Amino acid sequence: MNTIFFMKHITYIFLVIAFWSCSNETADDATTENALDASKYYEALNVTYGADEDQKFDLYLPANRSMNTKIMVLVHGGGWSSGDKSDMNLIKGLIQQDFPEIAIVNINYRLADENNQPYPMQIDDITSIINYLKDNDEYYTISNDLGFIGISAGAHLSLLWSYGFDSNKNVDMVCSIVGPTNFTDPAYLNNANPDLQELLDLYGTNPEISYLEETSPYHRATDLSPPTILFYGGQDPLIPTTQGTDMRDKLESLGVTHEFTLYPDAGHGWTGLELLDTWTKLKAFIEIHLN
Repeated sequence: MNTIFFMKHITYIFLVIAFWSCSNETADDATTENALDASKYYEALNVTYGADEDQKFDLYLPANRSMNTKIMVLVHGGGWSSGDKSDMNLIKGLIQQDFPEIAIVNINYRLADENNQPYPMQIDDITSIINYLKDNDEYYTISNDLGFIGISAGAHLSLLWSYGFDSNKNVDMVCSIVGPTNFTDPAYLNNANPDLQELLDLYGTNPEISYLEETSPYHRATDLSPPTILFYGGQDPLIPTTQGTDMRDKLESLGVTHEFTLYPDAGHGWTGLELLDTWTKLKAFIEIHLN
């Protein structure tokens, strides 16, 4: 579920703005300094929130922010076992360009392997980051209101955390671009794609159905789930169409505000007018729910 194919084509349509000054800090630094000057733009790269080398995030705070400044969390893909926050830099640039008043957190999380399953490890990492931001909201001058944009495996994590782990209901919106939603889907349980199965095996070679339900946004959604926007490709070899349509139907049945777009001829990523359509719809969704 690599995001490189999707992300590299964003440059065909959009120009990404130049970035400003940067700094480095650890998560502990914020609690030992005076509050930042909220009138100035602030950027901190590779903020450390744990002992693992992957437990880092990049933070971008707009100038003239207040305790009402909302946060967009970006979650990269890579099949839960690869990828990097740098894969989301183009989307980060688009948000800075079109939503300069929104703070951005672009995260890395511990990557899964044969000895470390994605769940709950990666969800725990997201929780650690969100708790850190809450603990330091006055230092950074930001609110606790969140949005999520995830691609592929990152979209799965974004949906799962927003539906199942946002105990304070701080998530105002979540976006899934080609994200898995339901590991109990027959299209997954009965698949014959060895590449896909290798990724699914990260969750165990013979997992219990109850475990698959626990790790599936489809089964964690409730009528209190945040507004959700979904994008899928009809020819995606890794994400069956039912991963999108079933999630759409579940949200509809629960009465959750949602939008759904299926590009019938697209795969695990798209270019051209379809990509322009994605950003146009996502931009409008952000304007309504996180602005």
